[in-house]
Amino acid sequence: MPALLATVLLWASAFVGIRAVGDTFSPGSLSLGRLVVGALVLTLFARPRRDRLPSGRPLLLVLFYGAVWFGAYNIALNAAERDLDAGTTALIVNIGPIIAALVAGFLYREGFPKFLLIGMGVAFAGVVLIAVSTRQDSTAVDTASTTGVLLCVAAAVFYAFGAVAQKPALAHMEPVMSVWLGCLVGLAVCLPFAPALVDELGGASFHDIAWLVYLGVFPTAIGFSTWSYALKRISTGQAASTTYLVPAVATLISWAVLDEVPAALAFVGGAMCLVGVAITRVRSAAIRRTVKS
Repeated sequence: MPALLATVLLWASAFVGIRAVGDTFSPGSLSLGRLVVGALVLTLFARPRRDRLPSGRPLLLVLFYGAVWFGAYNIALNAAERDLDAGTTALIVNIGPIIAALVAGFLYREGFPKFLLIGMGVAFAGVVLIAVSTRQDSTAVDTASTTGVLLCVAAAVFYAFGAVAQKPALAHMEPVMSVWLGCLVGLAVCLPFAPALVDELGGASFHDIAWLVYLGVFPTAIGFSTWSYALKRISTGQAASTTYLVPAVATLISWAVLDEVPAALAFVGGAMCLVGVAITRVRSAAIRRTVKS
């Protein structure tokens, strides 16, 4: 699906962008900055009206995934990338799809189709292979990298529960509206970092500000919208499994932009991610052919 491919590319580039400005913006202020930009852009497309705004249970879901995914996830991810490179961060965070698919399988009775589980297993093996290939040779475990890994795991959990909560909310609103509202909730969560953002913008270069705007417009406003468009039409497990492509793409972009050269095994792992995602599509493709016949 083109929407998911666009999501993969944009979300992969976000890991590189966050890494690029990590020395200029603190985790909270970077989250707030990109959410402000994203919310402003989405306001033009969401065209909010009172009769379109959710209430009751859908509103509670919006508040939950807005705080957890748009707020806490971004802060944890930004903090993790102060200690870890973009590729490694993307790899660890992508345990999130496994958590999301499993939780959705139980909560929404999406089930655990054989090809989905096999494909996720192959893709996860590819992720592990990339992680092994990019691991530092040093056997010493330092506190900073351990903290970064733990923050990545926390971000993965936030991502998973945010995606699971957004799925039922999309039944009551359009994808762009769901992202716009999520941005506003995340923005409210990050408001305590406003003084730091103002201070850091004063010392930021044009290059840094350009990256901040890019993160707000593309990975946030557009990337989350294309994700939501796809999520509204397919299962949480299928959508989440496609994001296994993100580490492979992030590694390539990081190589080109940040000059972080991946090891040979990283390319093999990336190919396994592609194969795994293809396997997850086997069942849905077979169902479509059956329906047409």
